[in-house]
Amino acid sequence: MFKRVLIANRAEVGARVARTARGMGVQTVAVVSEADRELSWLDGVDEVVQIGGPRPAESYLDQSAILEVARHTACSAVHPGWGFLSENAVFAERCAAAGISFIGPSPAHLRLMGDKVSARRALAALGVPVAPGSLEPVRDAREAREVGSRVGYPILLKAVAGGGGRGMRLVNDPGELDSVFGIASAEAASSFGDGRIYLERRLSRARHVEVQVVGDRYGGVVHLGERECSIQRRYQKVVEEGPSPALDAPAREALLRAATAVVRRLGYRGAGTLEFLVDEDGNAWFMEMNPRLQVEHGVSELLTGVDLVAWQLQVAANGALPLAQHQIERRGHAIEVRLNAEDPTMEFRPSPGKIVGLDLPVGEGIRVDTHLSRGDRVPPYYDSLVAKILTHGADRAQALRRMEGALAQVRVDGPVTNLGLLRQITQWPEFRTGDYHTGTLESLGVR
Repeated sequence: MFKRVLIANRAEVGARVARTARGMGVQTVAVVSEADRELSWLDGVDEVVQIGGPRPAESYLDQSAILEVARHTACSAVHPGWGFLSENAVFAERCAAAGISFIGPSPAHLRLMGDKVSARRALAALGVPVAPGSLEPVRDAREAREVGSRVGYPILLKAVAGGGGRGMRLVNDPGELDSVFGIASAEAASSFGDGRIYLERRLSRARHVEVQVVGDRYGGVVHLGERECSIQRRYQKVVEEGPSPALDAPAREALLRAATAVVRRLGYRGAGTLEFLVDEDGNAWFMEMNPRLQVEHGVSELLTGVDLVAWQLQVAANGALPLAQHQIERRGHAIEVRLNAEDPTMEFRPSPGKIVGLDLPVGEGIRVDTHLSRGDRVPPYYDSLVAKILTHGADRAQALRRMEGALAQVRVDGPVTNLGLLRQITQWPEFRTGDYHTGTLESLGVR
């Protein structure tokens, strides 16, 4: 196992990695920007090094600065977390060249899955149904119209190098493409340094279901079940749960077997997530694979008792997976909500500022992942996550009751948050019955 690991990320991500590393006896070094240098989560690491200004390009995306800190502090590995450099093949290669382990998949798999079109082509070649759309980037609005006429409307324009809803635009009519295509491409270029766009038909009333997988260098591959991520606002996930209310037992097992088979055939090492759209007829269509942990990985951890960060560290240190598939038991139901510093009454505008008061829930079946304490600041330069609140129960009804109780305990003084919306969602009949889809929030007036 590694003796000392550099955490090339920030905030809740860094706190999550540091917590597991500390429990394994692994020392940690945190790099921080000027804006983050006084956050309280840093008390949980062995060394803190400031590497630049507040903007990501000046700090968390500065590969040379991060590698220099790793060398200077004698770190033998870098954990990129999720976001920032976690899917950057060049950074993974630079780590290898410096003799530093990158805690994640190989550069080849990062390239394959980081390029959404390449991933679609690869899985189509393996016989996996991919969401209807293009298997090559579309160069302009004219070419997008040609593809759209074949697959049907509405369509989504999506960034080849992207994710998280950036560079994504919904097009209901071919006439919209001339104005929308340039906007989507420019946003993709700004967010990812790559303006290429591909096209995917938007499936009506679809469910967003993803499968958590992990592979090791010895050919071992396991899944940790699926998660439902259909409660979204503008393609940004708000609530996640597992198992998915959309799948019956045969459909679930078929999806899990298919995802595991794909990872095994790819020879993939590390943690990853295969994302699917499930249509009204129950057909599962591959969208993309994220070659990293997801924000919502805690749902899978609660269901299985597995620490996925610990597994990442073990696999990256050339260890085998600790458990075989038949040894992984999924129990009960888990739900996660994302408490963000944003104002729903002002089009969810970020609400940075000082945390004057903070009460987060405690109790049986409740888990809170956060990096903030009273007196900390939510800076304006990054995502606005305050905490992830998760609950686990023997069944969905108990997990939901515990979530209602957990949200009732939350108090945040200072920044405006989306707490009111999260409480509303738990009361909506669509969510309580599990009969929702990716367009549910929009249909209920949340835009």
